[in-house]
Amino acid sequence: MLYHKAGLVGKALELAFEHQEFTALQHITSNLDNTVDPETLNTCAEFFLQHHEYDKAIDLFIMAKKYLEALDICIDKHIMITEEMAEQMVPESNAEPEYKKLIYERIGECCMSQGIYHLATKNFTQSGNRIKAMKALLKSGDTEKIIFFAGVSRQKEIYVMAANYLQRLDWRKDPEIMKNIITFYTKGKALDSLSGFYDACAQVEIDEYQNYEKALGALTEALKCMNKASLSDISSKETKISLLQRRIQLLKKFVQARRTYDDDKEESMKLCLSLLDEQDIDSSVRSGDIYGFMIEHYVSNQNHQ
Repeated sequence: MLYHKAGLVGKALELAFEHQEFTALQHITSNLDNTVDPETLNTCAEFFLQHHEYDKAIDLFIMAKKYLEALDICIDKHIMITEEMAEQMVPESNAEPEYKKLIYERIGECCMSQGIYHLATKNFTQSGNRIKAMKALLKSGDTEKIIFFAGVSRQKEIYVMAANYLQRLDWRKDPEIMKNIITFYTKGKALDSLSGFYDACAQVEIDEYQNYEKALGALTEALKCMNKASLSDISSKETKISLLQRRIQLLKKFVQARRTYDDDKEESMKLCLSLLDEQDIDSSVRSGDIYGFMIEHYVSNQNHQ
């Protein structure tokens, strides 16, 4: 301790190590900073690591600029990384680009494994890995930041990742989310996925609102997208196009039946009856809606047969 008071830190540490004076080491290292010889700091860090004093070892490794060693302890020993700790590990501006990238990536991976997703996003972004940054952001569930990040990243894969995430939300009740899904799939050139989304929109219009006109419009958009989509499996694309065309055909027929009702009730009912004869009608138009429309007609005309 006298050597320490005299400013002879190296000699004080040497004696403390030699005699395994743990208390003295704790006291001496509590006053160390990054002006101390890195090798001395590293030796102290290794000592505390061996004695399971992980927080102290991490602090000393960071002071010695041994960032990878500090991060290894955080991961292996489940020591939570803090924003302050991450800031202390930011490499110097003159450090090699590859080394800086490595450190930011490892900090991001450490934060990711610990569920600190916003800090992971920040460090993955600093490393230049925007895909990993987006994956971390998606884990956070911060919709506003996910939409913003997708917009500023301008990468096809990130647009699609954002759109896929937004589809899991209640987009039916939020027009802004719907708009972003369409925008991101379009910018991501994911026309197959966009076709599927328009298909889902059509189904919502049918199931929740019985709005077959809007459903027809959505399915028409789905078909346009599928026609433009680049799929490696040509037969799969052709099957999807064929199914969409068939559903549009049946939808059009029911929409026509409802539109012509006021001018030609008999023709309208004939169209409904012909639709009910179609074996695959429920894939496009709910047979219950057709029956409901017909029952309403017969009741209003007092024909109960």
